[in-house]
Amino acid sequence: MSELITIGVALVLAFIAWKVLMGMVKFGVMAVIGISALYFLTQGGFA
Repeated sequence: MSELITIGVALVLAFIAWKVLMGMVKFGVMAVIGISALYFLTQGGFA
């Protein structure tokens, strides 16, 4: 029985870790887009 509890806890922790990782990836992509836009605008933008 304790093996099932251990497996269940491991699955829950893996799910939480996956969600956190995906959140970090999304944040990283948004940061790259923001930095790219800032760089583009400082280089003259659309002019």
